[in-house]
Amino acid sequence: MSWIESCIAILSVAGSLFVLLGSLALVKLPDFYTRLHGPTKATTLGLGSLVLASLLYFNGVEQVLSLQQLLIALFLFITAPITAHMLIKAALHHQLKTAKSTSGKTQAKLESD
Repeated sequence: MSWIESCIAILSVAGSLFVLLGSLALVKLPDFYTRLHGPTKATTLGLGSLVLASLLYFNGVEQVLSLQQLLIALFLFITAPITAHMLIKAALHHQLKTAKSTSGKTQAKLESD
């Protein structure tokens, strides 16, 4: 196995684990705000790793110039934070409640400032 194939394997496994972690965070975290944080961070890293592995495979192993992966990564890294920001703004506008475990810490911090 060459070093490029090793890098592809490592990036694929790491990307898959990040996507799995983001999915678990979406299911397990208590409220909308914390549920949104896990997938936007972990899934962006995971999909970025998978796209990088795909880029290495097609450009390094198959010797085919494939720039679609770069466009996918660019689109992903631009739209994920913007989408998360818009969802949080909508949740704040609709005054969604936080879980007691997270709101107590936030409230205590606001009162101390």
